[in-house]
Order: sequence, then C-alpha cells, then structure tokens
Amino acid sequence: MLMRKPQRLQKLAAAVFTTMDEARKRKLATGADVINLSIGSPDLPPASHITEAMAQAIRDPGNYGYPMKDLPAFREAVAGWYQRRFGVTLNPDSEVLGLTGSQEGLAHITQALTDPGDLVLVPDPGYPIYTAGPVLAGAELHPVPLRAEHGYLPDLEALPEEIKQRARLLILNYPSNPLAAIVRPGFFEQVVAFARRYGTVILHDAAYSELSFDGYRPPSFLETPGAMEVGLEFNSLSKTYNLAGARIAYAVGNARLLGLLAEVKAHLDYGLFRPIQTAAVAALTGSQQCVADMAATYQRRRDVLVDGLNRLGWAVPKPKATMFCWAPVPRGFESSLAFAMELLERAGVTVVPGSGFGAMGEGHVRIALVQSEARLAEAVERIDRSGILDKRAA
Repeated sequence: MLMRKPQRLQKLAAAVFTTMDEARKRKLATGADVINLSIGSPDLPPASHITEAMAQAIRDPGNYGYPMKDLPAFREAVAGWYQRRFGVTLNPDSEVLGLTGSQEGLAHITQALTDPGDLVLVPDPGYPIYTAGPVLAGAELHPVPLRAEHGYLPDLEALPEEIKQRARLLILNYPSNPLAAIVRPGFFEQVVAFARRYGTVILHDAAYSELSFDGYRPPSFLETPGAMEVGLEFNSLSKTYNLAGARIAYAVGNARLLGLLAEVKAHLDYGLFRPIQTAAVAALTGSQQCVADMAATYQRRRDVLVDGLNRLGWAVPKPKATMFCWAPVPRGFESSLAFAMELLERAGVTVVPGSGFGAMGEGHVRIALVQSEARLAEAVERIDRSGILDKRAA
C-alpha cells in the first residue's frame, strides 16, 4: 500500500537542492571534473590537539555508555570560551546546553517553545532549517525580507502590527548564511527592545562567529544588555574547529528557555558521545591559533575567488565573514536555478541557487569557499573560458 506523504513534509522546500545535487551527479557520471562550491562543509582538518584528545578518549572503555547529560567539563569550557571571547558570563549548569549540531538544536527549539499555529518570524533569505523547524512543529511562518538596501537586516518596524503582536519567535543569523551579512552597531539593541515590547523570544544562530576577515570581530547577541532575558544563541564547533562531522554544538542564554529545549531533547536523544565532548573541551580551552589560521585561509580563498570574478566583470561583493559569497545572477538568465544549471554544464562548477533559501533569494547564488586557492582560481578560469558571462550583453 502506498503511504501518503504528511502535509508537513510536503511544505519543506528542498527541491532546488535536490535538483542541483542530481545534476552534479549526472555530470560526474560523464567523467567530468566538477568543482563543488555548493555545500558549506569545511574541507580543512581539525587541529592535532583536538583530534589527539578525541583519540585518547575513544580508547577509554568507560566512554561507551549513554552520556545522558553533558560532561561538566564541556559546559564549563563553553562558558569559559564565551567569557574570554565576548565578555559574557554564563552559568555552566543552567545557561549552557550541548547539541548534536546546531541544526538539531534549531530544529527542536521550535517544538520546545511553540504550539501549532504560533507565529515564527524567519529570515528570507535564510538557512533552510529556520523554516523547516517551525513547519515540522506545526507553527505558522512569516518570512521577514532581508534586502541589500537595508544591509540584509530585518526591518522589524515595517512589520504589520498584527504580525508583531503574534510573533512568538524571531530567528536571526549573523554573520549570515547564505548572505554573509554582518550586523551594524546598535542592531541587537533594537532586537532586544522589540523582544521586550512584544514578548517575542529571540533565537540567534552564531555558527560563523569566528570565521571573519579584515580584522572584523562579530559580536555575540548575548553581549547586548537584556539579551539573556529574551533569548538564546546557538553556536557550533563545526566551522570554528572543522568538526562538522562530529556533530557537536551548544545553545547558551536564558535558563528557562534552555530548560524547555533540554526537556524536548530528553525525549529524543541520549546526549553527545563523550569522546566528542572531550575533543570539544580541548578545542575551546586550547590554543586558538588554529582558529586564526583557518580564518586567514578562508580570507585568502575569498580574495582569490572574488577578485578573480570581479576581473571577469562579475560584480561579486567581498564578504567580511562566513565561508560564503552571495553573488548576483548575471543578466540574461531567467532564474538563479537556470544560471546554476548552466554554470555546472558549461564550466563544471556547482553553486546553490538563491531561490533555495527563500523567495527573496531569487536573483543570487551562494558560492562556498570550500576548495583550495588553486581550485578556486581554476573555477574562475573555467567560468571565463565557458563564456557564460557573455550572456549579460544579450
């Protein structure tokens, strides 16, 4: 008997990503060499002191039972890191919670904080989990447009009063994926004021807080006076320490909100594998030179790619943070998907159509800096040779 696909799954917009991945596989099947600049998966290894700590913990036979709760050392390491990096004081016992990757936490937080029909303000464009989490929880979405003329920051005052009154959650992400946008001074203060006025809970995804360039140092939402009273911040070791496959992250902030998230998680998982927590402790408490070196690597990659594309006449902005570039689709293409498909076919380079991140993403593509400088330079050369940019004159 054929089973009906639940409506909540039908609402999830993954078609663009599936379409591009299938096209990439077809291209590879022809024997073509494809430069994959689509998925934001770090290609750099973790520092040796991190992997050594994990290796030692793996050899301990006592580390193979159900973890149930975070190791106290892990929560203390997170709190210590936040104090050193942002000047934010956290209670390790109540204001830090380990996650199986920040995506897992962002998915489950909506189940912890909303009832079906509650309204969630989500960024558009935005990372897909920001909409998938509320949809799976039965919440109602209200996309908040992020426009270049507003610095890709939400214009909260422009929202209809009825929407502001109903908003249960507001999801933010700076530095942002896919936009690579950063916050301006005073923005988080406006967000806290909004939260207090309307009783809205703020969820800030700070996964790219350490991947920044040109001397820019992204702030934490929790640095803002009053932020601890109204929200949570999600951060991850995936990008900062190249531990994406290890799936370890954390949420920090308001103890009451974290307690509700922990209650949901208690019904769904048994905690983080202890050797991975041990590796995280080594990462957070050890030398941060590996983080500085990683950011410098991505900055060089950014320069190779963006400067090269601009020399070709493709005006791609140079981001201050993240591992992404948000590039306008050249003239002559009817959609971001059409351009991405032709770029794959003619140049053997894969990017993500902006439409996969929401309606406001149309007209752009996301390019990930997840290849070496040499491969990025080759991507620029392929794009030049393909003649794909010549369509602009059509």
